[in-house]
Amino acid sequence: MKMFSEVPEVFLHRDVVDFRKSINGLVGIVEGELEHDAYTGALFVFCNKARDKLKILYWDKTGFALWYKRLEKQKFKWPSKVSNQVFELTEQQLAWLLSGYDVVGHDPLHYESVI
Repeated sequence: MKMFSEVPEVFLHRDVVDFRKSINGLVGIVEGELEHDAYTGALFVFCNKARDKLKILYWDKTGFALWYKRLEKQKFKWPSKVSNQVFELTEQQLAWLLSGYDVVGHDPLHYESVI
């Protein structure tokens, strides 16, 4: 099932968020901490401390919408080792995240020859 018909950009907020925040509080994070324009139609993804809940905030040209998902037994594979506070996901990576897959993958290894 495809949730969003057109996804221009997807930004994931790496740090955990107090889930008592609703639309206005999350818009404040988007514009204050992430320094992004919340009115672009981009999706902004937030996670709670237990990593069992997600909120996706977006502007749909008539108002803000807030999508919420709670897992009953598992945890989302939240990229906590990434140094950036926010980073961009592809639409496919968002689908993977919602399906329980790790969206960041492995860190690249750098070797030098001894020769």
